[in-house]
Amino acid sequence: MYDTAIVGCGVVGERLAEAFAEHEETNLWGACDLVESKAEAFAETYGCEAFTDYREMIRADAVDVVYVGVPPASHRDVVAFALEHDRHVICEKPLAENADEGAAMVELADASDATTAVNLPFRYTPGFVEMRERIRDGEIGSPKRIELDFRFPQWPREWQDVEWLTGREQGGPLREVGTHFLFGVQEIFGPIDRVSAAVDYTAPEKYEESVVGYFEVDGLHGTIDLLCDHSSEEENAITVTGTESSLSLTEWYRLIENRGETTEAVLNETRSQTTLALVDEFVAELDDDGGDLVSFAEANRVQRVVDAVFASDWTTQELAAE
Repeated sequence: MYDTAIVGCGVVGERLAEAFAEHEETNLWGACDLVESKAEAFAETYGCEAFTDYREMIRADAVDVVYVGVPPASHRDVVAFALEHDRHVICEKPLAENADEGAAMVELADASDATTAVNLPFRYTPGFVEMRERIRDGEIGSPKRIELDFRFPQWPREWQDVEWLTGREQGGPLREVGTHFLFGVQEIFGPIDRVSAAVDYTAPEKYEESVVGYFEVDGLHGTIDLLCDHSSEEENAITVTGTESSLSLTEWYRLIENRGETTEAVLNETRSQTTLALVDEFVAELDDDGGDLVSFAEANRVQRVVDAVFASDWTTQELAAE
């Protein structure tokens, strides 16, 4: 049995808490939040210890695994402290607020004997996994184009009641949502080679309201089209068009063939507990059974793409192979 501790009692922290509580080999031991009332309410719900200082919690002898669910700018400090105390770590995405900080975290993970992972759930989403395998098996023919489309009627969304998501330093929809889909691109096709994009912001130091961009991966061209604060419904989608057919993943889980055409067909709409799958794979790794985890290095390759989009201003940003 592995005793776990959560740093950050937000929405995703709740999801990890449910997974830790449900898994037969993990026990939720502690929860920490700077807001004492949130930590205490969280602890009461899950029957664990409450803390407002993550250092005090992580130092406790009982703790085996730490989940880091605080804003990205604090990830490095919490992860470093956990690894210094020989705790295993699951970190929320994005890995950090920028790739330089992320690279430092990769070095920390590489220097440690602890198991580390990043919560990028497409690795465990049935619709995405099927999309990846169908493309790799040649079922759409030769891939010709990748499209990433994002629409947010408001940002942050109603359920995201946190101020940091509105800031340019570590928030915004490209980091918060685009990270998942850029990970998806690299999960299927490998590292993105270059990007060129234009970004408009809502205000100085505030989040992006529009991103229009292009990228290249493994000889394929792709597009990014992101828009906030408009009247349409929310949409998050990745579409890969091939010589024989196209595949689209929409609503985070629904896989559609030839979306919008007369031959449209839903191939997979399985909803799954991806956080529980993550915990299961993490435990498998701890038990030396070969868990399938997203590494810090993989997550930081995505962060480098995000940074390049923001830095581009329609200039081509080359992404060196690592």
